[in-house]
Amino acid sequence: MLPPHYTLTHTLPTPADYCRLRTLAGMSAKALEAATRGLPNTLFAATVFHEGQLVGMGRVTGDGGLFFDINDIAVDPAHQKRGLGKAIVGALMDFVHRTAPATAHVTLIADGEAHRLYAHFGFKPVGPESIGMAIHIDDRRA
Repeated sequence: MLPPHYTLTHTLPTPADYCRLRTLAGMSAKALEAATRGLPNTLFAATVFHEGQLVGMGRVTGDGGLFFDINDIAVDPAHQKRGLGKAIVGALMDFVHRTAPATAHVTLIADGEAHRLYAHFGFKPVGPESIGMAIHIDDRRA
């Protein structure tokens, strides 16, 4: 349940709002062109608005059958500690539980203390059997 004056929708943020909220929440910046290309490939989105302004978001990406990824969980710092992140992840996981086949693999990368939020939904660390890895395209071009 969201506090008064907050609304949870299943719409995508605009590319500009997506980029703004990521940086506002302390996440890495994304190019507007990348957001414009990538957002339409979202399987499911959850967005939270406060009096018409986007203040929280999250997405499910993947192939829709074998793999599902939880991405872009971001809440404006001025609106944190109100249960918005939990509501967003809850909506994303409701979608995954409704649509994912029994053998689907659901992953996410938890930054900082966010692992505490995701643990409420059954996520567990995968180490030492597995280790998360990433490459940033800018790193390869340097």
